[in-house]
Amino acid sequence: MSLCANCGKGEEVGSDLKTCTACKSIKYCSRDCQIAHRPQHKKECKKKAKELHDEKLFKQPPPKEDCPICMIQLPILESGRMFMACCGKIICISCIHAPVYDDLGNEVVEKACAFCRTPVSTSITDEELIRQFEKRTELNDSYAIYSMGCYYARGENGLPQNYAKALELFHRAGDLGCAEAYFNIGFIHNRGIAGVEMNEKKAIRYWELAAMAADVTARNRLGESEIQAGNMDRALKHFMIAVRDGGHDSLKNIKTMYKNGYTTKDDFAKALRSYQAYLDKIKSEQRDKAAAFHDAYKYYESAV
Repeated sequence: MSLCANCGKGEEVGSDLKTCTACKSIKYCSRDCQIAHRPQHKKECKKKAKELHDEKLFKQPPPKEDCPICMIQLPILESGRMFMACCGKIICISCIHAPVYDDLGNEVVEKACAFCRTPVSTSITDEELIRQFEKRTELNDSYAIYSMGCYYARGENGLPQNYAKALELFHRAGDLGCAEAYFNIGFIHNRGIAGVEMNEKKAIRYWELAAMAADVTARNRLGESEIQAGNMDRALKHFMIAVRDGGHDSLKNIKTMYKNGYTTKDDFAKALRSYQAYLDKIKSEQRDKAAAFHDAYKYYESAV
């Protein structure tokens, strides 16, 4: 039977006990009891809450989803994949540029989306492009909302540069599960742009949200912040998680740590094996052909 941590009353005496929202380890029968017990619980509560947070933070996130056409894991490099505003799918670079055939097996000259077969015009206007993204935004497509935020932040595709609008869209996309949006919010707080006051704590908080959603760039930034704070063990944990998900910058950081004596040869070797395992998951003959055709279709960085 659960008991109130302050007065010792059990749940059968009154209403259900409420769990401490920070540490999740003790319960109270009322707000008054929680306040009264706070002085003696505060230290242990913070310790337990940090342990719970770290457990969640350092958990390996799920990998990138597969390309819906070739069913091979999508690369993390933006040049290796593309968001299709026509259908809201993210497709790998080889499937985007693969030949399309008609019902008789003849190659079609006019390109179409490899997933939904919507014709892809090479001369699409800014207005047409934004209209496509706005339609996806109305459907709460997180990546479309994130992309619109990027367009406003950079003043691209006919949209005026509007950091306030960009930040609003990034928050919306992040709340819908877009890790890249949370990274951008963290970057804005880190640099103090878009009329936002520079705030490193907020930057870290949003980078943590992005990292837990498998954004390797955010994870790498967290590792670099830990190095600056002198927390080499925590930095290595972040870098190792990022490397398993294809974080090339984190692999380079582990190499630098090894050169400077902050980690072991075994750790560096483990990182190299993890990165190679990631490459094995995303490589294909078709993707290699696309990458060989043009540097813009590069979909991975070679191991250091």
